[in-house]
Amino acid sequence: MTLRRTSRTPIVNGGRSYGTSESGIVIKKAIDNNEVRFITRILRAGERLDIIAGQVYGDSNLYWIIASASAIGWPLQVPPGTVINIPNLEDVIKLVG
Repeated sequence: MTLRRTSRTPIVNGGRSYGTSESGIVIKKAIDNNEVRFITRILRAGERLDIIAGQVYGDSNLYWIIASASAIGWPLQVPPGTVINIPNLEDVIKLVG
């Protein structure tokens, strides 16, 4: 799969370093504008974005898609009760893949 959370940045270290890609911004804007299908749910105690991504997408490394869609900056410490958006993976691939 070609979805990337990071990409090489020409600004740091002559392009040899990685930084956050624009994919997360694109995903969040698409959610806000209803340009992708998504479901909304409330995070329960003990749930983690990587586990949810593994269940929904079949790849826990795609947790960043849910974090981006939900405007979560630090996905490792999301408290219970947080509303998360889980975008349709096919729509995300068309958007940023």
